[in-house]
Amino acid sequence: MSKKNSAMKRNAETRKSVPPNKATPKNKANSSQTLFKNLKLAAQDFKSTQEKMAFIIENEKFVWIGPQNKIPKNLKPQKEHDLKNQLVFPSFIESHTHSIFAGSRAAEFEMRNTGVSYLEIAQKGGGILSTMRKTREALPADLLKKTQNHVDQFLKQGVSTLEIKSGYALDLKNEIKLLQVVQKLKGPTRFIPTFLGAHALPPEFKTHAEYLNYLATKVLPEIKKQQLAQRVDIFIENKFFEADTAEKFLIEAQKQGFQLTIHANQLSLSGGVDLALKLQAQSADHAIHLTDDLVKKFSQSKTVAVLLPAADLYMKCAYPPARKLLDAGATVALATDFNPGTCPTQDLALVGLLARLEMKMTLPEVFTAYTKSAAKALGIDHEEGEIAVNKRANFISTNADLEDFFYSAGYTPDHLLFICGDRVKRT
Repeated sequence: MSKKNSAMKRNAETRKSVPPNKATPKNKANSSQTLFKNLKLAAQDFKSTQEKMAFIIENEKFVWIGPQNKIPKNLKPQKEHDLKNQLVFPSFIESHTHSIFAGSRAAEFEMRNTGVSYLEIAQKGGGILSTMRKTREALPADLLKKTQNHVDQFLKQGVSTLEIKSGYALDLKNEIKLLQVVQKLKGPTRFIPTFLGAHALPPEFKTHAEYLNYLATKVLPEIKKQQLAQRVDIFIENKFFEADTAEKFLIEAQKQGFQLTIHANQLSLSGGVDLALKLQAQSADHAIHLTDDLVKKFSQSKTVAVLLPAADLYMKCAYPPARKLLDAGATVALATDFNPGTCPTQDLALVGLLARLEMKMTLPEVFTAYTKSAAKALGIDHEEGEIAVNKRANFISTNADLEDFFYSAGYTPDHLLFICGDRVKRT
């Protein structure tokens, strides 16, 4: 089987159970080992590198990692790759995007810059509902083409795993349409679909409670039946979904077997973070408005704080208290929040730069936030996010130094990306 066909088969298998925690490995009887040698391996804390290291990959996973002069004699790789002293570290994981949508909201950027608030724009029919109208009208083929371009742009930056939220259709027919389009995306990228039907109140419903009941009783069962997603998200905020109304919906989603993530405390102390911690959600995203008590609770929880500083830049919000969270021992991930309205950028470098400049995160913390911690936010940290035995062989090799990353906005140093041990060819 060619590498291209192998990647397409792996991606199809991956999407059948999302998050794809049990992808089918290659037939062990036909498996082969590949040695990657002459490399510098970034330490797991990204604070140093180890010279003259090597690793061996079999069945798309790391099976041995260590000094090049100590390769076990019982391992006999059939193929070798000489990385010529390049630096190697885990590939990036993008854990929060709204990559599938139609239309443009570029005009709203000018409105916000002239003093019109996000809530005012939404109340005038703009914002999420503006994108909803365009997305409902869009043909699946057009959505697929546009989303594929977004996927390819992330891939060029070294992203091997990409979360994609629905949420710009807000009805059964079209939310299903979006999630089905995600299944048709091509390439070696691993996709993690998330159902965000509770993004805003569509015009067909009078109350948020009525709409959430519709999602719980009509939409979620169909998504489960078609195996289109295993994660549910909700936007908890004043004038959107209140925490007390959202709790019943989220508990029902859990009963149906869905994992949770929450848009939480972006514009106010909305109660979203409290609810995420209470329900042990995989992540609470945005998390700008936090009391000291909430910071402490984060540190005692397995819930990841996914911080989105590029969105804060576009929205002119305060930046999340990343330094407090990290110093308290909380797990912090970073993501773009790429979307058509409030964060129309896919630039990982900008996200990392803002994290360093505005949130006082160190460079090693940024790397960790975009690899291991991002994997934890998606519930796949037992499978990927670091270079370790029995984890997926997703990694970047480069002649650049760690210090060259997350330094220049709009720039990713030249690199090679490997997904499950296969080199991704540039298009």
